[in-house]
Amino acid sequence: MQVPFELKEGQNRIFHQLLSGLNMEVIYQKGILNLKDPKNVDTLRTEKPPLVFIHGSFHAAWCWAVHWLPFFSGFGYDCYAVSLLGQGESDASSGPVAGTLQTHAMDVANFVEKEIKLPPVLVGHSFGGLIVQSYISNMRNPRFSDIGSTNMHPELAGAILVCSVPPSGNSGLVWRYLFSKPIAAFKVTMSLAAKAFATSLPLCKETFFSNEMDDHLVRRYQELMKDSSRMPLFDLKKLNESLPVPSVPKSFVDILIVGANNDFIVDDEGLNETASFYGVSPVSIEGVAHDMMLDCSWEKGAQVILSWLNNFNKQGSR
Repeated sequence: MQVPFELKEGQNRIFHQLLSGLNMEVIYQKGILNLKDPKNVDTLRTEKPPLVFIHGSFHAAWCWAVHWLPFFSGFGYDCYAVSLLGQGESDASSGPVAGTLQTHAMDVANFVEKEIKLPPVLVGHSFGGLIVQSYISNMRNPRFSDIGSTNMHPELAGAILVCSVPPSGNSGLVWRYLFSKPIAAFKVTMSLAAKAFATSLPLCKETFFSNEMDDHLVRRYQELMKDSSRMPLFDLKKLNESLPVPSVPKSFVDILIVGANNDFIVDDEGLNETASFYGVSPVSIEGVAHDMMLDCSWEKGAQVILSWLNNFNKQGSR
């Protein structure tokens, strides 16, 4: 990357070699505990699942490393953020796009299979959330013996979808915007499809962040986003032709679905579609925008996820 992301204290970068021979960037931060804090005493009694973070379009592993990797590692969670092929410092595939929904999910599965010792919780943002959904649809799970297969993706402890593209893709979002919010639809199209976010600071801010976000931070993330996306993550036409993702039994995996009240990209209907598909109630967080993990109130989403994880650990997976 021309605009390098400087790792924070306690973070490391490795390159995981995929079956294709290409290398996938991984930024990781091991879990630590402040044992002087009485809230952390109970954590010694539970082995916490690793967290594997998957970004969406125009982002890479760095987007998790700014705030959420230090936050969750501070509560004892081993954290791993991957850069999908063609993004961040990962190798690029030979085609015109980085991959397909299925190949990206397979790359994540390969990393989990080779590098993660315990079933992890996958955390996917935006199109990364759709990749997590594809992973789930091909996941082996001992609770459903008729589905299990050694050729399927490794078992998960859980999944968290953050401002995720719904199972049917983004076409429904686009059409709703065209009819109900034509100006917003034009802005979203210019910002994302035409990549105008990379040259317009106001449009980048409106697309990804809250109005209160400092411009100097928006400019920094704008440069990182522009530099992260050397090639498109998907061929969107082919992607939408392959959707919706296959459904799974309602209790197949524990899922948390989190949306942002000020999301400029994924609307409430999209959030509710995803929640309904998996039979859970969504959580919509006030005062944050689409890039919840980078926004000025990033702690709001992090605290909701931490509460779910802690409750999940106390009860154990179903």
